[in-house]
This record gives sequence, structure tokens and C-alpha cells, in this order.
Amino acid sequence: MLAIAAAAVFGFALLLDLLDTDLGAPDLFNWNTLVLIGLLLLALFLAGVGRGGGGGGGRWYRGRRPGRG
Repeated sequence: MLAIAAAAVFGFALLLDLLDTDLGAPDLFNWNTLVLIGLLLLALFLAGVGRGGGGGGGRWYRGRRPGRG
């Protein structure tokens, strides 16, 4: 999920750079700020933040089950 958000931020930064606009707020939506936000989201994704519950619906018992011969 964080990787998708990082890709969206990078895409938005690329569009701002290609269109050469600042959306009326040059200090808020500049290229450097959006790249730093994207890198932060990418670093959090690579660190394992935001992965969810850790499996959820899979086989939770590892090893031999009792009573199965």
C-alpha cells in the first residue's frame, strides 16, 4: 500500500515538473518536497511498515497436527 502511495506521489511530482507549475503554493507543492515524501513512503514500505496483520487467513498451525495418524 505504501509503495502504491509512493508511486502516486512520484507521478504527481513528475506531472508538476513536466507542466512547470506549482499549483499556486510554491512552498507546499514543489518538486523537492514531493520527492522527499515519495522517498519516505518507499523507505517505510521497504522497512515493512504497513504490511497488515501478518498473514491472516492461511494455515496457522505449523508442523504435525495431533490425531492425524
